[in-house]
Amino acid sequence: MKPLLVSILFSLLALSSQGQTYSILTQREQAQVIDDILEHRVKTLLPALMRREQIDCWVIISREYNEDPVIETLLPATWMAARRTTMLVAFDRDEEQGLELLAISRYDVGKLFRRSWDPEAEPDQWKQLAAVIATRKPNKVAVNISEHEGIADGISATELEKLRKALPQDLQAKIISAEPLAVAWLETRTEKEMEYFRQMCSISHDIIREGFSSKVIKPGKTTTDDVTWWFRERIRDLKLDTWFHPSVSIQRNEPDAIFLKRVQPVTILPGDLLHVDFGISYLRLNTDIQQHAYVLREGEDAAPRFLSDALAQGNQLQDILTSNFKEGKTGNEILADSRAQALAAGLKPSIYTHPIGYHGHAAGTTIGLWDMQSGVPFDGDYPMHYNTAYSIELNTTVHLSAWKKDILIKLEEDGYFDKGGFRYIDGRQTDLILIPAKAK
Repeated sequence: MKPLLVSILFSLLALSSQGQTYSILTQREQAQVIDDILEHRVKTLLPALMRREQIDCWVIISREYNEDPVIETLLPATWMAARRTTMLVAFDRDEEQGLELLAISRYDVGKLFRRSWDPEAEPDQWKQLAAVIATRKPNKVAVNISEHEGIADGISATELEKLRKALPQDLQAKIISAEPLAVAWLETRTEKEMEYFRQMCSISHDIIREGFSSKVIKPGKTTTDDVTWWFRERIRDLKLDTWFHPSVSIQRNEPDAIFLKRVQPVTILPGDLLHVDFGISYLRLNTDIQQHAYVLREGEDAAPRFLSDALAQGNQLQDILTSNFKEGKTGNEILADSRAQALAAGLKPSIYTHPIGYHGHAAGTTIGLWDMQSGVPFDGDYPMHYNTAYSIELNTTVHLSAWKKDILIKLEEDGYFDKGGFRYIDGRQTDLILIPAKAK
C-alpha cells in the first residue's frame, strides 16, 4: 500500500456518537482513495477482464447529463460527470505491452486516459475517434449496448449512430456489445476496495444500532417516519450519501386489519418488532442492509423467545442460500437449490438477493426477485464469479402462535464471494437489537 494511503487510514476523521466511532475520510482523502483504487483496477483488473471476454477494444462514450453508468466508474474523483461528449478507449495491445488508454478529448482524463485529440488539427471529434480506432486495427469494437442489462446499455442511440457513420465499413461490422465486459468490470471487487467495503458495512451497522436506540426512539412518542428521517439526517451529518430512501416499519401483536387502519405514520410502542432497510454510498461503493429490533415491555430485559426463534429461521435461510454459492453456477440454479432445501427444512422462503458495488442493485448474478421465485430471465442466468459482492436479501414467513398471525423476518446483509468461499463483510444480525421501554 502506498505511504499516502497508510497515512489516510491512520488519520481518519473520527465522529463519535452513542459510543460508536465513525471513521469517515475527508473529501480530499476520499478523492485520493478513489483515484488510487481506480488506477489499481485499470492497471491490474481491466486487462485480465478484457482478455477473459476476448475484447481488444472497448469504446465508452457519454454526453454530459446523459451519463453512461460505466463511465462514472472510470472518471477521476474530481470529475463529477462526463464533460461535453466524453470518449474513452481502452485498447489491449498484448500481454507484454498491456493496455493503451486514450481520451478523445482536449485534455487528459485523469492520470490514466491520455489526450488523443488536437481540435486545431482535426476539428471533428468523431472523425478523430474513428481514426484512433482504425489506426489500431482491432478485432472487435465493443460499446455499451445491451438488451437486458441496463447498467451495460449506456451509449445513447444518437451516439451509436454517430459512431457507426464515423467508422469505415470494415470496422462498422466489428461493432459488438460490451455487455459481458461491462458487467465483469462493474461486478468485480479488488482487495483494495474490500478494505474500505468492510469499513462501510461497519459504519452502516453502527448507524442502524444508533437509530434503533433510546437516543432516537421514545416509545409512545416516536413514529416510524421520525426514525426514517433521522437516518437520512444522520447520513448527511456524517458527510455520507445514500442511494435510496431508508424505510422503517412495524409488526406487532394486533390483527393486520386493525393495524392497517391506524393513522399513518405509526407510533412505536413497547412490544413492537421493528424493521429497517438502510444503506450508504461512500467511495463510489454502496451498502444495503436490513435488520430487526424489539421494543422491550416494562420488566423485560430480552425479546420473547418466539421472536428470537423467528430470527433464527431467517439466519437458517441465509445459511442455506450462501452454502449454494459456487463459481459458474447461475443465479437461477442457486435460487432453485436454495428454495428446495429451505422448503424441505420447513421454512417458507422468499429470496431476492442481488449484487452490490458501484450500484446498489448492481451488475452480476441475480438470485431471485420478490415476484420471481421460479427464476429471473437473463440476469438470473448469469454465472457467479469469484471476487464479487452481494446483498443477501431474503425473508421467511414465520407463524407466531402467541400473536395468532404470520410475520415476516426480512434480512439483508452484504457479503463477499471468492476462492475461499462466502463470508459476510462485517458479520450479520443474529440477535434482535433491543430498545428500552423508557429512555434511561
